[in-house]
Amino acid sequence: MSDKLKKLTGKNPKDFEPVAFSLVNDVDVDLFKELVDSEDYLFDFVKNNVARRIEKVCNKDNFLNLIPFLKYYSPNFCDVIIGILVKFADEDLTDNLLELFESGTDDEKAYCARFFAYIQDPLSFGFLQNFALSDSEYLMENCAKTLRQIGDREIYATALLMLKNGDDFEKLKASKFLSYYGDDSVISEIIDSAKNSGMSENICAEAVYLKPLSQIFEDDFDNALYVLNQIINGLGEIISLSCVIDFEIYQIFDYLINCEKNSKINIVLYNAKEKFNILTENDEYLFDESKEVKSEVFEIKKLLSSIDIPPESFDNEIDEGSDFVFTALDFTFNHNLVRNLLKSKNPTVIFKAVETLKRLNNLTGNDKKLAIENVDNENIKSIINAI
Repeated sequence: MSDKLKKLTGKNPKDFEPVAFSLVNDVDVDLFKELVDSEDYLFDFVKNNVARRIEKVCNKDNFLNLIPFLKYYSPNFCDVIIGILVKFADEDLTDNLLELFESGTDDEKAYCARFFAYIQDPLSFGFLQNFALSDSEYLMENCAKTLRQIGDREIYATALLMLKNGDDFEKLKASKFLSYYGDDSVISEIIDSAKNSGMSENICAEAVYLKPLSQIFEDDFDNALYVLNQIINGLGEIISLSCVIDFEIYQIFDYLINCEKNSKINIVLYNAKEKFNILTENDEYLFDESKEVKSEVFEIKKLLSSIDIPPESFDNEIDEGSDFVFTALDFTFNHNLVRNLLKSKNPTVIFKAVETLKRLNNLTGNDKKLAIENVDNENIKSIINAI
């Protein structure tokens, strides 16, 4: 951290006031870039202090000095920068930002998308639609929120079609857009999309960002269990462990432990118990996490260690129609029920059943023959034959 940044983020007005003044009035882009690059390591109250210091320096004579800062997007300083630009906006500034929205970098466009949530110039609407499904997360987020604010539903409708008909990457992108858009009436469509995607863990996480998991449980218990199970599967590899706090996972498990049990609840809790044992026994999962996240993970493990769930308690989920069949196959010891799945109409279920019988040291030549007879996909046939 440079000396200037230390002063800008420090407590002493004699230090931070002249640096904040210089940042804006001398258009110190390098210092702003360093600030943005360092924000992950700064406490929220420090970033809030810096934002107020920038705001205090800006006025009608120097606010345009912020334009060069738009090259470096910051979710923490976007609101203060855009708030200042909106406060002093005129026709010339709006025209300049329209040009930047059309041809600038993704970072610059992300700021512009936020600006036009306040200055609702009709000429910006096309750009908002064009960039709403951008690969840039911040640009997508700001476009989605602004489109919701101005009442535009065109890209919203496109995203719903992508959820149903797109490939896995399109489904994930659509779920992200809809999560940012903020209309939780589509939660069931997002969950249905997850059930037909190879990126179900990612999509389920987006569903919970759109609507709290506790509310999903209130509305649709079984779908909520499915979402929770996919989040468990993704924790530590696909989904950040900080989500255990964001999604209030401890509270959800405590609630489930005290529910009347069925095979669905049992398999989710069994999966969770196994997963949190893995997370706490391998240093690589927790090495870079904050003290708060580490503490929460160990508290969840302690909670789950208090329950005893025999594998036979989720035998009902060893069924091709169950949303939990793949998880149940990971832990079952019932080879007879697994063998029944070799006649499934779902080739992925058949393949998983073969793998499970192999794990149980119960795979026979007749099992492989039956599996191959019921699979049309030549690649899957070859893999089964090689097992």
